[in-house]
Amino acid sequence: MIQIKSDAEIELMRAAGLVVGRTLEALRAAAQPGITTQELDELAEDSIRSAGAIPSFKGYQPHPAVPPFPGSICASVNDEVVHGIPGPRRLHEGDIISIDCGAILAGWHGDAAVTVAVGAVAPEAAELLRVTEESMWRGIAAARLGGRVSDIGHAVESYTRTQGGYGIVEEYGGHGIGTEMHQEPHVLNYGRAGRGPALVTGLVLAVEPMLTLGARFTREHADGWTVSTSDASLAAHFEHTFALTQHGPWVLTALDGGTARLGDLGVTVAAG
Repeated sequence: MIQIKSDAEIELMRAAGLVVGRTLEALRAAAQPGITTQELDELAEDSIRSAGAIPSFKGYQPHPAVPPFPGSICASVNDEVVHGIPGPRRLHEGDIISIDCGAILAGWHGDAAVTVAVGAVAPEAAELLRVTEESMWRGIAAARLGGRVSDIGHAVESYTRTQGGYGIVEEYGGHGIGTEMHQEPHVLNYGRAGRGPALVTGLVLAVEPMLTLGARFTREHADGWTVSTSDASLAAHFEHTFALTQHGPWVLTALDGGTARLGDLGVTVAAG
């Protein structure tokens, strides 16, 4: 069942989104050579709880066969695509790290992710990050009233295909979000436009492309969470939560509401 939000509920989700956005800004700055992913996790938890929110990920257990997630963030380094568990791993110059963060405030969730270059990285790694982030913005920009959910994935894939031979991970994607972190509908990062549920006022979605420098295929680690590329190629992951309003998309986890990046694409943004 797809949960449609009222204006007041979207305002509550904006508050949760700002907690996530500000936390990710702090983590982006802290992701320097020498820091461990556990230290990043501790920084994230402190930031979230200091804002009066609760980490969405900590203790999350989608089904009994999977152990509860132990961290407040997912920290996925280099060939790890998503769901990396924070721990003693120390970051080094040239690494890239995907940091996925979620927070619950007043019962509403925010969810976003960035991939950060640790110090100076190889040109192909920097370009992977650029293309992945831009594909996310292209997907959000494609979400227009009267369209269909698959328009988002079509835009992600169409842009990515113009940029080279990147792998588009198909096993994982975006999702609805609200009073639960994961809701219907599932948002693919590929496919034909004009399919799936209608894009209507009050729909809130998380858009999160995952691209690789190699093949699209992935493997899951024995910990039940960490997902890596099957060929050990680098992977990048970006995500934002946005609400579709009568005035356009409002990116709830972007500090400026998405004004700058969507404005560059000619999209009117609902609020800042």
